[in-house]
Amino acid sequence: MVAVIKTGHSIHRILNYNENKVKAGVAECIGAENYPIDPDKMSLTMKLNRFLKQMELNENVKRNSVHISLNFDVSESHLSQEKLLSIAEDYMEKIGFGKQPFLVYQHYDAGHPHIHLVTTNIEADGKRIDLHHLGIRKSEPARKAIEKEFGLVAAEAQKKQENYLLKPISVSKAIYGKSQTKMAIQNVLEAVLGQYKYASLPELNAVLKQYNVIAERGTEDSKVYQTGGLLYRILDAAGNPIGVPIKASLFYNKPTLKFLERKFKENEPKRMPYKTRIRNAIDMALLVKKITVQALMKELEKQGIHTALRTNETGIVYGVTYVDHQTKCVFNGSALGKQYSAKAIQERCAFEPDLLTHPAQKPIGLQPQATASAAETKAHQNDLQTAHTSKGTETVLDVLMQPEQAADYVPGQLKKNKKKRKRKNQNNNQ
Repeated sequence: MVAVIKTGHSIHRILNYNENKVKAGVAECIGAENYPIDPDKMSLTMKLNRFLKQMELNENVKRNSVHISLNFDVSESHLSQEKLLSIAEDYMEKIGFGKQPFLVYQHYDAGHPHIHLVTTNIEADGKRIDLHHLGIRKSEPARKAIEKEFGLVAAEAQKKQENYLLKPISVSKAIYGKSQTKMAIQNVLEAVLGQYKYASLPELNAVLKQYNVIAERGTEDSKVYQTGGLLYRILDAAGNPIGVPIKASLFYNKPTLKFLERKFKENEPKRMPYKTRIRNAIDMALLVKKITVQALMKELEKQGIHTALRTNETGIVYGVTYVDHQTKCVFNGSALGKQYSAKAIQERCAFEPDLLTHPAQKPIGLQPQATASAAETKAHQNDLQTAHTSKGTETVLDVLMQPEQAADYVPGQLKKNKKKRKRKNQNNNQ
């Protein structure tokens, strides 16, 4: 069992998140502990007011909402609602929330069985339950005890088997309506924002794009960009945005640009100790012999490191980002050092013309950014293509070693002298 605890300032958002899933038919409220009546007999207002009245007992507490998800192994889909409720009650009792009002929702929108618990940390006497390090202090011991009591698959085993993994959004299901799109994006954001250590929006997008999601600021002259807004969108199979863009402020956990900028600062020092793992993986892959960039990407993938290449409109690679799914750390190539930048990696790898010169190639990872004028890029592309194809089997090194002028090229000065000699010979003949 894997327990994920999130705290917030708004019980409205947490409750609406779960109730919207109920309306969409992908969740069900199966329990209401310390409520006067059963959940199926209560309206949304009744559920909400129970929390609000208890929160009014201590209005000085700002972070007064708690949202917990208990996630089970895929092999435990047989768990009945009665057993899920027993697990929820036991867990809440062990972490000190047994006497609190809490709602239990069973969700059906993921590949593994899981339940969500909604509650408040304001007690009936107005006191506040301490949330500081709640996961380490109480949740972890509770989880381990419950796994033994109920015979559940241990969280460590889940991680080893990689059964509890986020899957990319199913585009065919997500593009038809705004509510469905929002729900799909919300699931990805919940799994990514808190777990991965990224220090910029492009680095975050390197992760999100693997799940068919992207965060966009819009163009510099757009209202969204000028007001510091942020939009989330779903991507199709080719990496193009589709469907309805949704404002960050509309998601219940408010993943706005301001929120992300705080995360960037927090994540910067946290990810530093994990640089070496990616560096070593790259160095070891290139130690014996030169391999192509695509071969390097496959080698890194075996170690849980995804490589996102950034290309311009013509397909020229100009940037690289590494996503380490094992340590949950994301690094732009230059952040690891000059040897790991896009330019250095291409120099260290065997020449791969298809990676550099295919205009139709789609970016792998982040959105393209302008690096040079279109004319310059096109000219550079044509030069590379010509160099590669000029003599069939001839290598690029052979082409580069040739004289700059072709054999039939005659400098202007020599042409002029040749004409003079020709005229002189004609005069002598006359």
